[in-house]
Amino acid sequence: MTRTTSAVARALERIERLDPALHAFIEVWPDEALAREREALARRLPLGGLPFAVKGPSGIRSYAARRLIAAGGVPVGATSVPGPGTVWQTWGQGAHGRTVNPWRADRTPGGSSAGSAVAVAAGMAEAATGSDGAGSVRIPAAWCGVFGLKTTNGLLPSPDRTGLASAGVFARSAAAAEPYLRQVLGGGGPPDEAFELPLPLPLPAVYSEDLGFAEVDPEVAAVVRAAVDRLVAAGTVRLLDRDAGLLDPAGAWTAVRGGAPDDPKAVRVRRTNDERLDALFSGGALLLTPATPNRPHGHEGPGSRYSTALTWAFNLSGHPAASLPAGFTGDGCPVGLQVVASRGGDLGLLAAARAVEDALPPAPTPPPPGHR
Repeated sequence: MTRTTSAVARALERIERLDPALHAFIEVWPDEALAREREALARRLPLGGLPFAVKGPSGIRSYAARRLIAAGGVPVGATSVPGPGTVWQTWGQGAHGRTVNPWRADRTPGGSSAGSAVAVAAGMAEAATGSDGAGSVRIPAAWCGVFGLKTTNGLLPSPDRTGLASAGVFARSAAAAEPYLRQVLGGGGPPDEAFELPLPLPLPAVYSEDLGFAEVDPEVAAVVRAAVDRLVAAGTVRLLDRDAGLLDPAGAWTAVRGGAPDDPKAVRVRRTNDERLDALFSGGALLLTPATPNRPHGHEGPGSRYSTALTWAFNLSGHPAASLPAGFTGDGCPVGLQVVASRGGDLGLLAAARAVEDALPPAPTPPPPGHR
């Protein structure tokens, strides 16, 4: 991955030019980043100066960031997260102001990994770290039109004592995320050969628009269904006739987050959903759903609809899950296709995501601010 020109310099130039309008970063480290890049190239480290962003003020200390730096990745800055007093975790507050969606400045990019998704979508970093406790990687990935992966709960170290939050990654695509994951999952993890295993097609999968309980925007559902139909027509996916109905996890998630994991209702919901998911994923099947039930909402808030409705079940269950660009609604908002795999099946999920990308149109890049 050694580059003849400075990838970090290009990233820093884009940050300087674009971030005053997008507000994705809270800090940028140009001098340190350029020095790290020179060292990575001189030492011929595996990532060869890959510029990446870290989520929030503490992101540089995360396990993922440390692994990437050791492999020659270069942190260029820390990205925005919700500011103090934010009730809904779908905003970010950057150094220049409120973080905006790179596709529509009047809409939120999602959160809480808001700035990480925007930085990748706008080309200000090639990858970015994130964390996902209810959908905080998958939701902004969907709404910014990039790839976002939540790893299996417990696979990587996490400071979240509830066990709901798991480390995640943003990249322009699953293919672009692979070098990142090779390093983050290394150190006793899978050998490089594991990333090269062929994946026989078609992939067995179950499609669910609503998981049995969510209220989904009809246009969002139509965009995702069209993407799934395209996957079937391309021979990438073979749909299975299995029940994907779950119990609404909202109350159980809230109980666990609030420190009451033994609440009888929460225990019943988790046990029931785990049993249903075990049956659904048998034989290596995938689950396909919209990543969010709604399109990006305005900065005034989402109203009564939970953007997490289709994501937080898998924080409770621990399954790895990713959002891939599926298309756009008529008003120009990106829509994400969520792909979920068996616990511990992160490499298989990454391979499946790459196969899905190969069968869908390439995700476009948002125009620069002021050119919409």
